[in-house]
Amino acid sequence: MPDKTRAEGRGLRAEQREPASRDALGLPSPQPSALSPALPTTVLGFDYGTRRIGVAVGNRISGSARALEVVDNGANGPDWPRIAILLREWRPDAVLVGLPLTLESGEQDNSRAARAFAAELHARHALPVIMVDERLSSHEAAARFAARRASGNARRKHAATLDAVAAEVIVEQWLRDHARTPHRAE
Repeated sequence: MPDKTRAEGRGLRAEQREPASRDALGLPSPQPSALSPALPTTVLGFDYGTRRIGVAVGNRISGSARALEVVDNGANGPDWPRIAILLREWRPDAVLVGLPLTLESGEQDNSRAARAFAAELHARHALPVIMVDERLSSHEAAARFAARRASGNARRKHAATLDAVAAEVIVEQWLRDHARTPHRAE
């Protein structure tokens, strides 16, 4: 049973007092583990393109990702108001931006454009931005879309969502690389 006496004139019950710091008690600081929140839990992924930006949401605990929508990117730049709405709606802990590298891991014009988008996203919203190698994500997205069309789940008119599917692939790749298993079987 907790001690209900007054704590040194502070008027607090023992269970209400602030615990002594780990340093004051001589205890080591906790180290990150598979269960620690060191990595973001909810992320929004962006597949940056010069005309369209695909957006997807992912959750590291469930390991799931879902394509959300495509945001316009025109002569005046990205549709920042729409991106702000998505960020408010989904409240991610971080954002992922696909980094289109060459097959030899080299930079290209699209890589620099994606990095500039990521920097502006960070400057506008002060969220951590994680660049994710997106090599072959467009091919994977196209293959998924073709499979959905073949099964009757998508039509040619849905091709505009292809960029959102590419963002979903980017998020899934990051989730695979940072999988979180809350309960391990021994």
